[in-house]
Amino acid sequence: MSFTWRYVVRPDGDFCRITNLDGSLDHVSDEELARRSTDRDEDEQPARPCSRCGGDLLLHWHGPLMTGVWMELCAACDAHRPAARAFIQWHRDADRDPKALPQLFEDWETETMHAHGWFRAPQPEAPPSPPVHLRLVPRGQG
Repeated sequence: MSFTWRYVVRPDGDFCRITNLDGSLDHVSDEELARRSTDRDEDEQPARPCSRCGGDLLLHWHGPLMTGVWMELCAACDAHRPAARAFIQWHRDADRDPKALPQLFEDWETETMHAHGWFRAPQPEAPPSPPVHLRLVPRGQG
């Protein structure tokens, strides 16, 4: 089973991330995905202050499943971290490129989880193809 994410970025910079199991959404255009996800989550959390400085957060997000980490993106507290800084710049940019979001988010998630003592496991490599066994016989005897 393959597992990837599809991202939908709204004009206000808000976004959602949708599970794309076995490529089930590969055939769905970004526009159609945006139409399907127009309703904001009813479970969406209200704005909350940064747990470190009390300032406004640009983003708060649950960390990967079963980690218990609550990820926060704060311009004041995270500007020194490279992935967070790039994500902050994207978030503030009025002409943000939606295609840049997946890499920016994943880099920020990796950096944030690392700061909490978690590390992303390397993706398993595809197993090598089995060797092709050739049976060689003299011409005319095969």
